[in-house]
Amino acid sequence: MTASDVATRFRVIGLEDRRFNHEKLWNVLAPHIASETIRVEEIGRSLQGRSIRALHFGEGETKVLLWSQMHGDESTATMALADIVRFFAEGDGDPLRERLRRNLSITMVPMLNPDGAEDFTRRNAIGVDVNRDARRLATPEGRALKELRDRLEPDFGFNLHDQNALTLAGKNGGQVAMALLAPAADEAHSYGDVRTRARLVAATIVSVLEPTIGGRIAKYDDTFNPRAFGDLMQAWGTSTVLIESGAIRGDPQKQNLRALNVLAILEALDAIGTESYRQTDPLLYESLPENYDIEHDVILTGGKLLFGDAPPLEVDLGIWFYDPVAREGARLGDVGDLSETPAIEILDVAGLTIRVETLGDARRCPERDAPVIITVRGENDAIVHRFGSSETGQR
Repeated sequence: MTASDVATRFRVIGLEDRRFNHEKLWNVLAPHIASETIRVEEIGRSLQGRSIRALHFGEGETKVLLWSQMHGDESTATMALADIVRFFAEGDGDPLRERLRRNLSITMVPMLNPDGAEDFTRRNAIGVDVNRDARRLATPEGRALKELRDRLEPDFGFNLHDQNALTLAGKNGGQVAMALLAPAADEAHSYGDVRTRARLVAATIVSVLEPTIGGRIAKYDDTFNPRAFGDLMQAWGTSTVLIESGAIRGDPQKQNLRALNVLAILEALDAIGTESYRQTDPLLYESLPENYDIEHDVILTGGKLLFGDAPPLEVDLGIWFYDPVAREGARLGDVGDLSETPAIEILDVAGLTIRVETLGDARRCPERDAPVIITVRGENDAIVHRFGSSETGQR
């Protein structure tokens, strides 16, 4: 069975919506982690008392630690880990599973920040970004991860996140589906043995994903952060790869990205277990375009903007979404000459009219970032494009 097959055949039912809480996750995982091949361990409790659990599989000498959802609203890899856990629990006799069991000792923390997941927010219950608590270790969530790392002393680590959907693979590239990083362990961005291994694993992931999302893989910001877990894991001796799930058009619940995470993680684990990652060309990783942050989901160009009794204005108009993954909750961006401004999608609406409606004072053009309904009309006043609604506009 291939890693791609695992994503389909062992998908855990009940995680079709990317917004789920601690109780939901562990309820849907319950029948799968009852397997004798999975060992469940409570490694700590969150500020609000929710259990933080690690799942262990395998008996190999090489130790791997994966942790997800340290930001409560970044759940894509958590869904993927659930599918991988089911594969480990139920895939008896499968050659890939048996190689991983024999070669590796794998520990997964599917939801490090359960309080943040409860409200689908980034930070923990007291407002701390757990991924900036690696040095001070003020939070119980951060301490749980650090203590687990120190006890296991893993050879490899996977730091699993979701990134801003408003990101391109280089200034002129497509929307990033996945970004990777072998984090720096020091200000000098040096490459010792630990980071070199991480770079080769990241390059392996590129080779796996390129046939599916080529041109939409990027390198995450390489700035060393002495407060971040990924950077300090590298410094502590664990070869760590950051995987950031971005966005794919038409994938509002990130189910396609969930499957790509299963593929990337399983292939990377297999490469670590067989040591085939050592033969991967590091240029596959080093040649990736860097993440390029932008401000607009959509830019309308060439249309005529109508407002009140004023004469039509030929201007460009930018739109961003409150939820850029689902493309919901339209907000007004920049208005004017946006000919050099990048966006996820640029629509030529020459010859068409644009009208902006707001929930506020209809006598005034809405301020930038205001919730809006934007309608583009053509001949006979037919609607060609519509962004926002009275419901999502209030989000």
